[in-house]
Formats: sequence, structure tokens, C-alpha cells
Amino acid sequence: MIFFRFLSRLPLGLLYGLADFLYVLLFYIVRYRRQVVVNNLRLSFPEKTPADIQRITKGFYRNLTDLIVETIKMPSFSASELRQRVLFTNAELVQDRLKAGQAVIGMASHSSNWEWIPSASVLYGMPTDSIYKTLNSPFFEQLMRTVRSSFGAVPVPMNTLPRRMVAQKGTPRIIALVADQVPDVPEQAYWTDFLHQDTPFYPGTERLARSRQLPVFYTQLRRIRRGYYEVTFTLIGEPPYTTLPPGAILENYRDLLEETIRNYPSDWLWSHKRWKHWRGKYPKISAKLD
Repeated sequence: MIFFRFLSRLPLGLLYGLADFLYVLLFYIVRYRRQVVVNNLRLSFPEKTPADIQRITKGFYRNLTDLIVETIKMPSFSASELRQRVLFTNAELVQDRLKAGQAVIGMASHSSNWEWIPSASVLYGMPTDSIYKTLNSPFFEQLMRTVRSSFGAVPVPMNTLPRRMVAQKGTPRIIALVADQVPDVPEQAYWTDFLHQDTPFYPGTERLARSRQLPVFYTQLRRIRRGYYEVTFTLIGEPPYTTLPPGAILENYRDLLEETIRNYPSDWLWSHKRWKHWRGKYPKISAKLD
């Protein structure tokens, strides 16, 4: 932990030098999950040429190594510096809901640098619970909790979310989820077409929105330039949900996420095994959202 604290205090310019070294190491030497990345890209973009896939692949590793050093840097940022680096284009859409005493759900993705967004949201007057999967390593679990609690954001392990919802009932805040993760139980997932592939999504986000009557916003993150990001909210579901068909919130999220990925393909986390499950493996698909 002392080593990471030391790195965190280094100027971001020096850390980007480290990122450039890590890029060469991961892309050319270690070839970290290269085959996974390339296979995911080929299946997701069948229309693209091998040169296109190579260009996106290189851009992905650039984004990944920047993400690593930017995450390390997070606890040492001043509030003013983080505000300069993360711009919300339409924060008032969420701020107005919070001022009215309402909690909202923010559905983000593994795009660009998602780790900065909860803390930046707090600095823009939007208290945020950051829902996450716990890590197997106690050391890295503690490290990421330190990063994710910067500036008053609250990291909430996914398995404690029900208790957190009860304890914080009536408290206006963003309940932020990185919603493109692979479900733990594919048999109970919500399955839909995503980037030309049959894909499971966690159904719990939509169930939470409907049961608690919470509005849902898609949270798009776009890199403006190295170390600077732009966040835009889009309303994708709003109570009452009596006329919105089951699955519509997840389908709206899927559509907007796919649009983001197509516009900024190198920025998504292609190294995760997003399509390691397929519906044919599971004869009993039991997820219901109604």
C-alpha cells in the first residue's frame, strides 16, 4: 500500500510515462489477453477490416494502461483538479431529482475511466453509492475501496446493496452501477442481442428500479483528451412503470451502450470475457422482469 501511495503522489505526467511503458509491456511483450481482445472485436465488428481491428486493439491497450495509472492517482487529486478533469454536460438532470429528495439509478459501463465518475459526481453535488463486486484479494479490495471512497463517494459491495437500500431509504443519491458486467448466474440473466451476440445482463437493476420506483439514467463517459472526460446523462426509465414493458430499461441501456462503443470502440474493456456464456448452455432461462 505504501508503494501505491508513493505512486499516487507523483505528477500525472510522470504516471503517463509509466502508462506508456505498461502499454509496450502488455501489448507487445506480455500480450495480455490479446486473443480475447481480438476475438471480441472481430465478433462485435464483423464489418471491420483486420487493419481496423489492429488499430482499435492498440487503442484499447492505451486506454487500459491510462486507466491503471489514473486510478492510482485518484486519492491524491485535489477537488479542483478532479472537477477540471471530469465535465458533466447536463448534471442538472440528476441534480434536480436529488434536490427534490429522490434517489436515482445511474447505469454506467466499463468505458474510458469509470473509476473517476462517482467521486466527480460528489463534487458536482450528487452524492453517490458506487456498487461494485468485491475482489478476491484483500490487498486490492482495500486499495480499490480507498480509491472509490475519494471525496465522499460510498463504495457498496453488491451483496450488501439490499441492506444499504433499507438503511438509506429516502436518502437522495445516485445508486451507480457498472451494468455491463457478466452475471454470476446466467440462467437467471436477462438475455438480449448486443454487438451481434446473444448476451446476458444483470436483471437486478431493472427490478430495483421498478420495485423502488426510481428513475434510471444511462451514464455515458467520453474521453475528450488524455486525462479529461465528459459525462452525459440520458433518462432511460421513469416511474410509474405501469406502461413500460418488462425489459425495456435494459434494452434502452443496451442500445445506448452499443452506440457509445461504436462511436468510441477503443475505450471499452475488451479484455473481459463478456461472452463466455451463451444461451444454449442453459436450457432453463428463468429471469422474469414483470
